[in-house]
Amino acid sequence: MRLAISIVLGLVLLTGSYLLFQNLADSKKPPRGKTNKTTNTVYVKPVENGDSPIFIETNGTIKAQERIELFSEVQGVLKPTSKPFKPGQRYGKGEMLLQMDANEFYSSLVAQRSVLYNNIVSIMPDLKFDLPESFQQWQTYLDEFDIQGTLKELPKAQNEKEKYFINAKQIVSTYYTIKNLEERLVKYQIRAPFAGILTEALVDPGTLVRTGQKLGALINPAVFELEANINAEYLEYLKIGKRVTVSDLKGQNTWTGFVKRINGVIDPATQTVQAFIQISGKNLTEGMFLEASVMAKTESNVLEIDRSLLSADNTVFVVENDSVLTMHPVEVVHFSDKTALVRGLNNGAFLMNKALPGAYDGMIVTVSNQ
Repeated sequence: MRLAISIVLGLVLLTGSYLLFQNLADSKKPPRGKTNKTTNTVYVKPVENGDSPIFIETNGTIKAQERIELFSEVQGVLKPTSKPFKPGQRYGKGEMLLQMDANEFYSSLVAQRSVLYNNIVSIMPDLKFDLPESFQQWQTYLDEFDIQGTLKELPKAQNEKEKYFINAKQIVSTYYTIKNLEERLVKYQIRAPFAGILTEALVDPGTLVRTGQKLGALINPAVFELEANINAEYLEYLKIGKRVTVSDLKGQNTWTGFVKRINGVIDPATQTVQAFIQISGKNLTEGMFLEASVMAKTESNVLEIDRSLLSADNTVFVVENDSVLTMHPVEVVHFSDKTALVRGLNNGAFLMNKALPGAYDGMIVTVSNQ
């Protein structure tokens, strides 16, 4: 009896425990997930179409417009001058750059002048008796003859008889021989053809300079040229004398120039044409890399936007109904390095003016005009 009662009580206890556990399990509710209502914020600006100029932009290094390389046409030992012949040295127009020892050559020239003087003296008696009308002008020429100075022009013959007589005595040929030597004597001195600065010096005083040897280079630091390669499609807007704005890479310095020359040939490989822009002003140095901007024409009813806002199929995002992104096709009028001119947007439309990663047509967004 006791065993039976123990078994019944155990079964009742197990059944009650199972029912209590089941009741507790059914009463526990699963947690509810929260609905994600987050939307992306986009920045917009109202469209204001208007007139906008199109600029042709190019760049390059500048070179001095006046530049000369110095070569020797005679041979001689280089003599020191008042200024050292070194790079960076400045010279005024006509100032001595280089001078070579010409003593030997000068002595030979003086000897030739003496020969001419003696030849003229020898014909004076004949002129006095045979050509008295020509005697006085030759006498005056002798009186003014300076054996140390540059020859003056020979007297003009009064008649054919005098001309034949003078030529027969080899006076004319000797005269032009001496004039040739005088021209060569000048080449022993090299003077600056313009005010400039020496950029290259290849010889020093005491050096034996040979004919045809390069001596250095001189530039005029006042006027420079920028060689620009312009796309051939803008050639019609590029005219000689057209104003050009030139600036350095940092944009700190700006100069105004103008188109000096335009090449008449288009490069078939790049379809560009060479244009040479003349500029001058302070803080310019040969070899500087500059950027140039030339206004080509003005487009009407266009909007300038950042190139990052333009998709590959020439569409942009606008916000409609204050919350829906919509792709809108536009006509691209002109590209620059960072911006694009587009046409086709309505005034007052809200253009998304900052790129949004993952944006798509119909996307729900929150608008901000910050």
